Amino acid sequence: MCGILAVFGAVDDAILSQAMTASERLSHRGPDGHGVHYQRGVGALLHRRLSIMDPEAGRQPLFGRDGGALVHNGEIYNHAALRAGLQAAGRVFRSGSDSEVLVHLYEARGDAFVSELDGVFAFAAMRDDDWLVARDPIGVKPLYYGRDPAGNLWFSSELKALVDHCAWFKVFPPGHVYTGRGGLRRWYERTWLGGQVDYRGDAAGLRERFEAAVDKRLMSDVPLGVLLSGGLDSSLVAALAARLVRRRGAGARLKSFAIGVDGDSPDLRAAREVAAFIDTEHHEVRLDLDDGVEALRDIIWHTESYDIPTVRASVPMYRLSRYIRDQGVKVVLSGEGSDEVFGGYLYFYFADGADAFHRETVERVQNLHFSDVLRADKSTMAHGVEARVPFLDLAFLDLAMTIDPALKRPLAPEAGREGRMEKALLRAAFADPSDPLLPPAVLWRQKEQFSDGVGYGWVERLKAHAEAVVSDLELAEAGERFPHEAPTTKEGYLYRALFAALFPGEHAARCVRRWVPRWQADADSSGRANPLHASAVRKAR
Repeated sequence: MCGILAVFGAVDDAILSQAMTASERLSHRGPDGHGVHYQRGVGALLHRRLSIMDPEAGRQPLFGRDGGALVHNGEIYNHAALRAGLQAAGRVFRSGSDSEVLVHLYEARGDAFVSELDGVFAFAAMRDDDWLVARDPIGVKPLYYGRDPAGNLWFSSELKALVDHCAWFKVFPPGHVYTGRGGLRRWYERTWLGGQVDYRGDAAGLRERFEAAVDKRLMSDVPLGVLLSGGLDSSLVAALAARLVRRRGAGARLKSFAIGVDGDSPDLRAAREVAAFIDTEHHEVRLDLDDGVEALRDIIWHTESYDIPTVRASVPMYRLSRYIRDQGVKVVLSGEGSDEVFGGYLYFYFADGADAFHRETVERVQNLHFSDVLRADKSTMAHGVEARVPFLDLAFLDLAMTIDPALKRPLAPEAGREGRMEKALLRAAFADPSDPLLPPAVLWRQKEQFSDGVGYGWVERLKAHAEAVVSDLELAEAGERFPHEAPTTKEGYLYRALFAALFPGEHAARCVRRWVPRWQADADSSGRANPLHASAVRKAR
């Protein structure tokens, strides 16, 4: 939705000038306007706006009744109910923006209101000599923080706004708040996060909660579409969104968007079938391999990551988002999060028991802000497009993350795969023959990671490029150059070197977490590295 930057402490005109310069690096996140609120000796709030809700009146910073001010990146899905309660208490609103409820809640309740929010968010607020910063539970909206040499605390939607001004900086932890008087504390608590779970014996209500999650994410005052790879997750999102849009009688067909190396790529073939089945206005974009390689530096600048699967998948998403922006669409729904919640990656077949399976799903969900949701946010926002992720809806997670992992877990390979494939529980929830949501071939399509599904030649082209530009000696000495998370492949070295040139120093390197699949011999993150992938099975025959 936007880009935010805040500085708190002994803020003077010089610090404000630095902050305004830093906020220019967030301009891609908010091409529709900018705003500043400054209180000498307390802090400054800066905002770059992508207008989605109430485009005319929802400019930020937003101001309350009692001197409070706030900048927000995200969406508050229960804003109407919160607004009604505030209005009943005498609060007057100046806009229809979902963000405005936050400043009134802050004035009325301090930081206690954050647990009442249903949404995704990173926001900063100030009033008198105190301030508050908060981030949503899963970290769908990015946020970093650091301290400058004068002792002021800085907060920003992206790392690039902090690197030239802070002596140290970190990822702001999801599900936390930071206040001037109380410091940093966790506000989001769930039993499944700590591993002490009273598991549900079935998946009753799963479909209903997911439909509600998609429905609330259709909230928008600007054109909206769906990312459609033709995999299970994005197809479920697209099918439900298309139905809901038709039910609302909005008139225009929902737009769907897909990308692939050529017309025969796995994702484009499947997406075409889904789009015809659910009747969307479908758009296809081709990814030129050389163009993709040329974009690597820009991708690492925008994603602020050197994680191999993140970079691989970000390039096609970045290119697709540029096309989506040019079609006048500002919001897209996407399928990120499902594989982490349901153990959808092929390596989950090899989990050593249900408890290990559950622990891995929890760890993957907790680290999504380093990987898939980071990619989904930054690859799209690089072009002023907002991605929304229904699988990470909080009510949906409360149910899905407490289902007995024995029910989620696919059969071990030696027991035969045909009875239960990955995410069979999710597939079964939508496999109603009397009300088919998707073509059967897509509903039961094997997991294909995005960087593979666009065309198998994409990952191979990246590896070949890295082989050509990184020497054997450079890779052998990688541990000396990069003591933290030293790369072990030439592709990893290439991304790490590009990252270090853009974001030098160990503080920046520690803001990235690399993902390596467990329980398989080949550590490559491509699904094709798993022996159960269809391509590997065919090769073995």
